Amino acid sequence: MAAHTGKRSFGTVCALLGAALACAAATGSARAGEVSEEQIVKALTAASSGRMTRSLTLWPAEAARKEEEDRFIKSVRNRVTRSLTMDEREKIAAITETKQERIDLEINFDSNSAVINAHAIPLAVKLGNALSKPEFKDRVFVIASHTDAKGSFPFNQDLSERRAEAIKRFLVENDHIEPSQLVTVGYGKTKLKDVQHPFSSENRRVEVVNVADK
Repeated sequence: MAAHTGKRSFGTVCALLGAALACAAATGSARAGEVSEEQIVKALTAASSGRMTRSLTLWPAEAARKEEEDRFIKSVRNRVTRSLTMDEREKIAAITETKQERIDLEINFDSNSAVINAHAIPLAVKLGNALSKPEFKDRVFVIASHTDAKGSFPFNQDLSERRAEAIKRFLVENDHIEPSQLVTVGYGKTKLKDVQHPFSSENRRVEVVNVADK
């Protein structure tokens, strides 16, 4: 991964996506501008200090499960989002649910499109800066996109897949993150975060999860 210089053209960024991300910690939402680059890094490294110790003390069954998970994640790297089967999407969901190193991002895309709202460009930049840190150069991240309940299942599934790809494209083109480090998946409206309020903005989110070694 190329080193991040901290210099980029705001106009170029806008031309690429015109994007916006409103970051939210996994334990709750945060409004635009309230999440720092440091907070994103911390959320994605929350359990990393004990990773090596844990890997040396896994029971045989746990070690076998981890090996199978890593093998599966490797198999879906470099896949386009819409090529994933339903079973593969569910398997990714099951793996990410077990990970502590994660953050939720509440996304504000333009209506019914995969064009990210320009107001959150600074947060998209913060996410890219965070993932460009040296400590993440050998890690693989899942970028999982979710919609709210408005619209049909097929429409929302397609929309979430295109939005996940848009975020990946932003990170690759602007921060030179290796495409193979980003596994994208769309869930449409099948995994609402706030089921009591299906149209809530809290459901329009992206999960970024630190899942495996590259």
